[in-house]
Amino acid sequence: MSAPLGVAAGLITTVAGMGGGLLLLLSLALLNDPLTALAVSAPALLVGNAHRVWLYRRDVDRRTVLPFAIGALLGAIPGGLLATKLPSGLITGAMLIMALLALGKAMGLKVEPPARAALPYGAFTGAVTATSGGAGVLVGPFMMARGLTGTAYVASNAAVACTMHLGRLTAYGLGGVADGGTIAHGLVLAAAIATGNLLGDAARRRLGGQRQSWLQRAVMVGCVGLALVSAAS
Repeated sequence: MSAPLGVAAGLITTVAGMGGGLLLLLSLALLNDPLTALAVSAPALLVGNAHRVWLYRRDVDRRTVLPFAIGALLGAIPGGLLATKLPSGLITGAMLIMALLALGKAMGLKVEPPARAALPYGAFTGAVTATSGGAGVLVGPFMMARGLTGTAYVASNAAVACTMHLGRLTAYGLGGVADGGTIAHGLVLAAAIATGNLLGDAARRRLGGQRQSWLQRAVMVGCVGLALVSAAS
C-alpha cells in the first residue's frame, strides 16, 4: 500500500510543485497514527526531495534558498521535538488546518512573505512542517514571490524541503519516535517517490500550466478529505 502512495507523491510534487508530500503524510496518518506518519514520512521525503534536487540541480536558486533553508533547519528541530510530546488529536487538527490552507492556496489565496523575512519565515515553516506537514504550502508562496517558476520553482522548493526533513528526522530520533524500522519503511517509500519523480518529470513536458493547476486543486481537495476522515476516526 505504501509504495503506490510514494509514487503518487513524487509524481504530483514534480508536476505541480507541491501537494504530494501532504497527500502522503495524510494517507500514512490514516494507515497508522499522526506521529508515526510524521516519522515515517521524514526519511522518505528527505530522500525524495534530494533526488528532485539532483534532477534539477542546475535550476536551484541558491541565493533564494540559502537563508530560507538555514531558518527551516533551525525551526524544524524544536518543532519536531515538540511534535513528539503533542497529543495525536492535536497533530491531526494541525494537519487538517494545513490541508485547508493548501486548498485555499490552490484556489487563489495569496501569501507573499518579503525577501528580508527569509530566515525567520524559514524557521516558522520548518517548525510548522515538523508538527503538521505541508511544507510546500508555506514554501511555495515565498518562492513564487521571488519570481521562481517551472523547474527553478520545483528545484528550489525541494532544496529547502531537504533541510526541513533532515531537521525533523533528527528531532524525531532524539524524541524516540524514529527508530530503525521507521527509517527502513521511510526508505522504501523514498524509492517509490524517486520513481514518481521520474514519471513526473516526463509528465511535466506534456502537461500545460492549466492542467498542472487543475491537478494541484484536485490533490488539495483530496488532502482535505483525508484530513477530515483522519480527524473523525
